[in-house]
Amino acid sequence: MTFKQLEALYWIARLGGFAQAANQLNTSQSAISKRVHELEQLFDTELFDRSQRAARLTEKGEEMFVLARKLLEQRDAAVEQFGKPGVVERRIRVGVTELTAMTWLPRLVGLIQQHYPKVILEPDVDDSLQLRDKLLADELDLVIVPDTFADSRLPHKVIGQVKSAWMCKPGVVPANGSTVRLHELARHRMLVQGNNSGTGRAYDAWMKEQGVQPANVIVVSNLVALTGLTVSGLGVSYLPRECLQPLVAAGMLTVIDVTPALPVVRYVAMHKGEHRSALTSSIVMLAQECCDFTRMFQAQADEESVRD
Repeated sequence: MTFKQLEALYWIARLGGFAQAANQLNTSQSAISKRVHELEQLFDTELFDRSQRAARLTEKGEEMFVLARKLLEQRDAAVEQFGKPGVVERRIRVGVTELTAMTWLPRLVGLIQQHYPKVILEPDVDDSLQLRDKLLADELDLVIVPDTFADSRLPHKVIGQVKSAWMCKPGVVPANGSTVRLHELARHRMLVQGNNSGTGRAYDAWMKEQGVQPANVIVVSNLVALTGLTVSGLGVSYLPRECLQPLVAAGMLTVIDVTPALPVVRYVAMHKGEHRSALTSSIVMLAQECCDFTRMFQAQADEESVRD
């Protein structure tokens, strides 16, 4: 029995087909079929029900799948523990939100490539809720999202935090030099993120705690679109304060002084408890090292030039 045979069975079961497993393992479908056939011959039992169109495991196949998963995890752990970082070969699927992708994700990718040149990074940019569901479905290995999804199945580490502010196009909210109360601001049309967004969930819950229920709301799931609609003067919105400072400096947006002020939103790295590995832990530490929501589209080279 070889790891290649176990990988074939594992990925066929995980992805639902021989072709998908072949693509995942960068080989041919015939090679995948050959590995499964070898396993079946070795144990003299069918591992897949070939009467079905989809690749479905038999009862013995289910047992073999559980065994394969454990052995592959132990192999990966051994390689990561005793091997040099530069020789670790793995695919790791990391989910991030749009704000992370727009700010410090390029730096994280650069650090991973520097420390683990043979690791293949597969990023997924999506809403926080979708990323959490993909993590629970084993479609992702690690997600970095706002800390709004408490789940005992998903251990987490704090990565950083985002400071947001209420913003609008100059003139939408009369500038009289005084502080605006939140319930007064709520009389204006509000552009908000939906409940699929971790930030949207956090601020929706916070406004309800303040006893504020905006009457005129437009839900925008995309952060770039939300920023664009705010710049257009369609309404007021909560936006990441520091990374959008260039738009404020250019006169395209203005920060509204509102009381009470918006709370900061913590970002955390989450993974399934049973899937923790040395590589995952290392990537979490790299994320903690480079997390910076204050500037747009950061690159590792930019950081090195700043240090020089």
